[in-house]
Amino acid sequence: MSRRRSPESRVVLPDPVYGDMVVTKFINNLMKKGKKSVAESLFYGAMDRVKTKAKAEGIDIFRQALENVGPRLEVKSKRVGGSTYQVPLEVSSKRRQALAMRWLIHFARARKGPNMASRLAAELIAAANNDGGAYKKREDTHRMAEANKAFAHFR
Repeated sequence: MSRRRSPESRVVLPDPVYGDMVVTKFINNLMKKGKKSVAESLFYGAMDRVKTKAKAEGIDIFRQALENVGPRLEVKSKRVGGSTYQVPLEVSSKRRQALAMRWLIHFARARKGPNMASRLAAELIAAANNDGGAYKKREDTHRMAEANKAFAHFR
């Protein structure tokens, strides 16, 4: 890691349908091999499925899912005197959002289903209802941070 300066964060334009920058970031994370139009169609297809299944606005379910999946604490390895400790740290809002997006996409891809749009919709609905793989990952992360609370003074 460079000690000189931190890189500037890139500014993303809001998406055309919802006018939300978080949606654009999610679509960029969903994208594979530079195929943005495919990622957009997957996301908007998932939003349509969420709207029909959950009987609520897709974007509201999406925001709720991101909020529920984002971790508040995580552990980071720190080497002190020849021993490695898992030190619990608070997660910044940017990292919380990035981890939530990454976990939602990962567990949506791992699900069984006919296509990616339906799998993503199912994972978003599950995460909004405090269920699903991404939410369980958050709970495991919090549990690990809680278990290593004794090493918090190594921050």
